Amino acid sequence: MLSVSQSQEQVAELVARAAKAGADAADALYSGGSATQVEVRLGALENVERSEGEEIGLRVFIGQRSATASTSDFTPASYDALVERVVAMAREAPEDPYAGMAPEDRLMRGPSPDLDLEDAQEISPAEMKERAMAAEDAARAVKGVTNSEGGGSSASRSVIALATSTGFVRGYAGTAHSLSASVLAGEGSGMQRDYAYSSVRHLSEMEDAEAVGRLAGERAVARLDPVRLPSGALPVVFDPRVSGGLLGHLIGAITGAAIARKTSFLLDALGTEIFGPGITIIDDPLRPRGLRSKPFDGEGLETHQTVIIDKGVLTGWLMTVAAARQLGLQPTGHAARGTGGAPGAGSSNLHMAPGALSPKELIADIERGFYVTELIGMGVNGLTGDYSRGAAGFLIEKGEITKPVAEVTVAGNLKHMFRTLVPANDLTFKHATNAPTIRLEGMTVAGD
Repeated sequence: MLSVSQSQEQVAELVARAAKAGADAADALYSGGSATQVEVRLGALENVERSEGEEIGLRVFIGQRSATASTSDFTPASYDALVERVVAMAREAPEDPYAGMAPEDRLMRGPSPDLDLEDAQEISPAEMKERAMAAEDAARAVKGVTNSEGGGSSASRSVIALATSTGFVRGYAGTAHSLSASVLAGEGSGMQRDYAYSSVRHLSEMEDAEAVGRLAGERAVARLDPVRLPSGALPVVFDPRVSGGLLGHLIGAITGAAIARKTSFLLDALGTEIFGPGITIIDDPLRPRGLRSKPFDGEGLETHQTVIIDKGVLTGWLMTVAAARQLGLQPTGHAARGTGGAPGAGSSNLHMAPGALSPKELIADIERGFYVTELIGMGVNGLTGDYSRGAAGFLIEKGEITKPVAEVTVAGNLKHMFRTLVPANDLTFKHATNAPTIRLEGMTVAGD
């Protein structure tokens, strides 16, 4: 895998070759990564895997025609063949009136922020095995756990570099560490599975292995002997394990491409109050050590913190250069891309600000409700906002979480769900998308 400086040299060279071959404009993206994964099961080493890969993608423009191709062969001959192929493809591609590079005056020019994404501390496979063993042992030690799907530990490093024919050449590197355990409780057809994991940029911030394993075991045992709920309307509360998914549905509905195609249930919602006045949702690509932090986006624009929902009001769309041109607006620095194809828009480190009530206070007045810890299936219509997903969790009775619940469906409409949801005060930053416990009113629970 190339270093950041080496990858910058390679993307700059490929863009220069494209210009010499007749491209009116071009950009190139390098993506490289290496990872080590150690898996254990029932106290024994099951697998050690090491993977490395790197690829460079070239996008060229001939007028308003464009094409993209990639290669993992970084030799001069391979570059010549790649450039010749992509330029020829672009000449035959259909015209797109919105295609093109990011405006030169919008490209990142200042110094890159120090996001502290790369951990200098390394971990050996032997140490990874020890952590995975400790997590699984702690999970299996929980009374009621009867089997294990295993424990795992991984460490990875990635490098990204982007160059454009307008003079942008930047790159950055990042590391990631993860630890997980997954176990089963009970016997026969009554067995239940659950898991726990921790993912961080720096190893020093990893959760304790025993704590991760113990949580996985306790979660599995708590799900034993589930009941079915009768169908009907109930207050529904989403645990932080699943509440972040609601933010993902929001992002899918406010990308510039969805608005331009008129395929979003929030098509006419810009500048309106789509959440309650106490709700704020922020995308922050500049969070130090954030799991999706990045100094520039997939088109070379400088990234910045965005308040997507400000006191309930939708402030704007997330747009690539092409979508912005189509909508007559400005790109927002949210372009995300791989080495093949055009950029799309997406979020980075996304979170909903916490509310005022504790989770206990949030459910205290619920006479009978459903506390959701797992969601199954996609079941969301991006055009209408209709929401229907399989779910498991726990019954809420007289303000207390009681019996486990399985094999039910929760349904509603995202417009109503957004407008009436209430967040608790237990926000933590453990994932790329984070939300506190969330209470939703008027949802339908379909069970027996």
